[in-house]
Amino acid sequence: MFNQSSSNRFFLLGLSFVPYLEVLGFLAFLGMFLITLIANLLLIIMVRINPKLQTPMYFFLSNLSIVDIGLSTTVVPKILKNTLFKDTSVSLLECAIQMHFHLAFGAIECLILAIMAYDRFVAICKPMHYNIIMSKKMCISMAAASWIASFINSMIHVIYTFQMSFCHSHHVNHFFCEVPAFLQISCSDTWLHEVAMYISAGSFASLSFFLTLISYMHILPTILKINSSDGRYKALSTCASHIIVVTLYYGTIMLLYLRPHSQSSPDIDNTISILYSAVTPMLNPIIYSVRNKDVKGTIKKNLFKNVLQSRLCLQKS
Repeated sequence: MFNQSSSNRFFLLGLSFVPYLEVLGFLAFLGMFLITLIANLLLIIMVRINPKLQTPMYFFLSNLSIVDIGLSTTVVPKILKNTLFKDTSVSLLECAIQMHFHLAFGAIECLILAIMAYDRFVAICKPMHYNIIMSKKMCISMAAASWIASFINSMIHVIYTFQMSFCHSHHVNHFFCEVPAFLQISCSDTWLHEVAMYISAGSFASLSFFLTLISYMHILPTILKINSSDGRYKALSTCASHIIVVTLYYGTIMLLYLRPHSQSSPDIDNTISILYSAVTPMLNPIIYSVRNKDVKGTIKKNLFKNVLQSRLCLQKS
């Protein structure tokens, strides 16, 4: 399955060779990871405990939160470990697993974002048929298909990547194991792999992005036809958070995967990868929570309830 030329270990980049910058980098990544876990877990819990949030939109939003946790967890803990223990080496198996899950979660996020756009399209353009079209069975089927297709696609890419020869160096100019970085150090002909990567990116990222655009091409004219200004504002507000998240995620992932290998720059690629692997998963739940009255109301209500119960317990004791 794997064709290694001289070693079964690779060496990744550390955060910095300057001690104080390394400390700042470690603290920044640790902070982002903790915020990602807390914010996404809080969003998932709020959706579960509030009956008002038991809708298809929040079902897919919970899926998105799970994906964001997975995307960040596959990357950030390894970066923190490498920085803390000064050992940037990674075994071939560990690298393959990290690459597999990172690719899979990235593809799932593309598909879930497209499904969420379709959900908004049905809710706004076909409200009378919403419960029929977006039934529980249909929602579960679309989510399951996204997960299965993404993991199969990821496995193919990982197997193909590690069949290449790495005879120049095993030092990877990247913070974690990702396909573009391994194309840089391969001495094999990578043309066919690049074509496969473009097809995959086209199938998942580009197709999902265009489906999202098509959904909003139907949504926006429908919103403009609403007579009530309050109705227009409410419809726009339900789409605004999704549009922001789509712009952040697709903008970064397309810059990385849809550029020719000859025009890639390691420093730029590393920065882009960090943006969609660590920063975007942290921002997504914040964007949805800040702009969503139901989520904010549930958080405030439960936090107030817990604080009140804690005070009562302290007074009794």
